[in-house]
Amino acid sequence: MSAFKHNSESHITITELMLPSHSNFSGKIHGGYILSLMDQVAFACAAKYSGYYAVTASVDKVDFLQPIEVGELVTLSAAVNFVGRSSMVIGIRVEAENIKTGDKKHCNSSFFTMVAKNDDGKTVAVPGLILETDNDVRRFVRSAHRQQQGKARRGQFKPESFKVEEHLDFLKSYNVQVLIND
Repeated sequence: MSAFKHNSESHITITELMLPSHSNFSGKIHGGYILSLMDQVAFACAAKYSGYYAVTASVDKVDFLQPIEVGELVTLSAAVNFVGRSSMVIGIRVEAENIKTGDKKHCNSSFFTMVAKNDDGKTVAVPGLILETDNDVRRFVRSAHRQQQGKARRGQFKPESFKVEEHLDFLKSYNVQVLIND
């Protein structure tokens, strides 16, 4: 396996017709179904790039920007944006296309962190990423910052060090009532 790979070696695109069986009670495509497709394309992208089975370690913020209708073609595009030792951040873009009009709309974007595993289930090193364009560098740096922010966030509110009284003023601007009896 090569020590470094081009981002283009990870690109995956899948397209699927949205059927009534994929819809929720309001007639729009169920968000959970779209998340499942996103997980599939993230797996395919990570496995293609790394040459190994890959598991989902985390999903960073999924915003549902536009509803998807029954009968639309949904295209999910994925590429490796960042690599660590055994992890890869997969950027995913979801677009829906009205088959009759050809109109396309951006429906979702998200970042899935995938980890490469060997046949024994042990994490394995992935190839480094060759950055060839300003956009490649931007995506890598953005993902690196997101990774660092996630680590900081996970350590921020540990139960053993959290002090409620330090956050009471902060809570005043929210629709909550604090009724803690000490």
